[in-house]
Amino acid sequence: MPTDYCVTFACYNQLAYTQEFIASLDREEVDFSKIIAVDNGSTDGTREWLQTQGFGGVILNRQNLGCGAAWNQGALALQAEWTIVMNNDVVCGKGWLRGLLEQAQLQKLDIASPGMVEGNLDYDLAQFQANAEAQMNGYCRQGTAHAVCMTIHRSVWDRIGYFLPIPKLLGYEDAVFFRQAQMHGLKLGITSASWLHHYGMTTQKALKLEMNLQQKDSLGNRNLMKFFMNQSWLERKQTIHARRKLLAKAKEDELSQYGLTVHAAKLGPELDWL
Repeated sequence: MPTDYCVTFACYNQLAYTQEFIASLDREEVDFSKIIAVDNGSTDGTREWLQTQGFGGVILNRQNLGCGAAWNQGALALQAEWTIVMNNDVVCGKGWLRGLLEQAQLQKLDIASPGMVEGNLDYDLAQFQANAEAQMNGYCRQGTAHAVCMTIHRSVWDRIGYFLPIPKLLGYEDAVFFRQAQMHGLKLGITSASWLHHYGMTTQKALKLEMNLQQKDSLGNRNLMKFFMNQSWLERKQTIHARRKLLAKAKEDELSQYGLTVHAAKLGPELDWL
């Protein structure tokens, strides 16, 4: 496994999720001295708890600077060949880091993400992971990645820069980043050799309650996002259509060949393949 890496995550309250995430990390696999935690002004004891975990660094912001600024802080605090940026409301499967980094190198990806199940963690993640890895045998969904967890090669920073550190984007930082990656022809992929569970936008849901917004409302400034996407209305529509087509084709091919996909949702008794 590549050893020149760092892991960084941002958090704003939601201590229980952060604790479950860190508990899911295998200390024999993940070097905690290579973890940089960035707190965006939590008030629920998160800040104090982070400082007891033996991480390589804990950055305490006085206010919520948004994901973009926090991810940049983590990436710059411990500059490595591979920077793994991830959410704090995840549970990682065993061997997720090794599988992610090894497949990123093997597939020659600039940005790589693990396979993911979102929603309710009312299933056996370890058993699901073992079955998925055996059935898909190193398969990689090409042309896409996700910001729940992604490893980014250091050459990406030179080619497209870092995340936009604009708090008002609040959740659109990844869309702008992936747009830049697409424009520069970077190679993205989601690998079946690494898996995690994602509860699903827990911090954003909490922020909407805090800001008296409806859950259906957009948290970030959509117009600001559109400005930085640097696309006309027609170009934006064409991009969305092309992405939906790519994902639909990937889902169809994966289900046909493997009987499952690298992205699923668990909202009821059965998995929904995405």
